[in-house]
Amino acid sequence: MDGRMTVEVGDIRDLIDLIGYNTRWGVDNPTRVILWRPQQLASMFDTFNWQRRSKRNVAHHYDLSDRLYDLFLDADRQYSCAYFTDPLNSLDEAQEDKKAHIAAKLLLKPGQRVLDIGCGWGGMALYLNRVADVDVLGITLSEEQLKIARARAEAAGVAERVKFELMDYRSVAGTFDRIVSVGMFEHVGPPHYVTFFKQCCERLSPDGVMLLHTIGRADGPGATDAWLAKYIFPGGYVPALSQMMPAIERSYLWLNDLEVLRLHYAYTLERWYDRVAAARAEIIALYDERFFRMWQFYLAGAISAFRNDAHVVFQLQLTRKRDTVPIVRDYIGVSEAKLH
Repeated sequence: MDGRMTVEVGDIRDLIDLIGYNTRWGVDNPTRVILWRPQQLASMFDTFNWQRRSKRNVAHHYDLSDRLYDLFLDADRQYSCAYFTDPLNSLDEAQEDKKAHIAAKLLLKPGQRVLDIGCGWGGMALYLNRVADVDVLGITLSEEQLKIARARAEAAGVAERVKFELMDYRSVAGTFDRIVSVGMFEHVGPPHYVTFFKQCCERLSPDGVMLLHTIGRADGPGATDAWLAKYIFPGGYVPALSQMMPAIERSYLWLNDLEVLRLHYAYTLERWYDRVAAARAEIIALYDERFFRMWQFYLAGAISAFRNDAHVVFQLQLTRKRDTVPIVRDYIGVSEAKLH
C-alpha cells in the first residue's frame, strides 16, 4: 500500500496468485494449516456485529465514492458474484444471468411482497419488480446506497412499489411472501446466525420462499484475514456451511436446495480487477495512489481466495414448509429460461 515494493514482471495479482497457490487448501499442503490457525483464534472477536457496530462497518466500505463503484462494476452495480453460464460471457451479461437465476429459485408471483435484505444500490429489487410484478422492500445500512436506490426507483416510476429503508435486519417487522439476500450474510457474523435465521423465519409467510446468496468456505470454519478486516471489511466473516446449518435447524427452516458456485466469483473478480487497473488514473484522482494500491491488493487477494483457497458461493433456498416448492428442481431452469 505504501509503494515500497515493486513487482517488475507482472503485477500484484501475479504475486498473490503465486503466494496463494503455495498456501492453497488441500490435503497435500500442511503449510496452510500452520499459517492460518493463529489467525482463526485472533479473528473470533471481530465478528460481534451489534446494530450500531454493523452500521459503522457497512459505512466503512459501502459509503465510498459513487464514482469508484461506477468504474469497475456492471451497469446495474451488482456488487456480488455473477453467474457465468459461459466463462467468456461479459460482466453485464453474467450479472443479468445471476438475477434471473435467483428470481427463478424464488418462484415469484405477481403482487407478492418481497423483502430484500442488504439491497445495495437497488438493482435486485428493481429487477424483481420489473420481471415478476412484485412489491419489494429493500433494506440497507449504507446511506449512500439508500440515496441511489431511492433515486433509481423514482426514475423508474416504481417508488410506490419498490421502497428502500435504512434499517438493520433485526428491526424489520411484518410478513413477506419472499425474502432474498445477496452478498449481505458475510456481514452478519457467527454470533448472530441464530438471530438472523430466526428473524427470517418470523418474517416469512407460511408458504414463503427465501433465497440466500453468500460467499462460503468449503474447508470449514476459518478466519477473516487481518488486513482485510482492518482496511476493507471490518466485522466481515465468510461462513462455513457447518456454521450456518445449526442456526438454520434451530430456526425450523427447510433447506430445499443448495447450489455451490465454485469459479463464478473468480471470473467476476477478474473482470473487476481488470477494470480497476484500467481506471488507475481516475481512482488516484478520486483518492490517492495508496488507496488504488489497497483496492487492487484487495481484489487480487479475493481472486486468489477463489482460485487457490477454499472460497465458494452458496445459494440456499429456504422455506417454512417442506412442500412449498416442487419436489424436483427442474422448475428452476424452466423459470430461468422465461426470464431471458
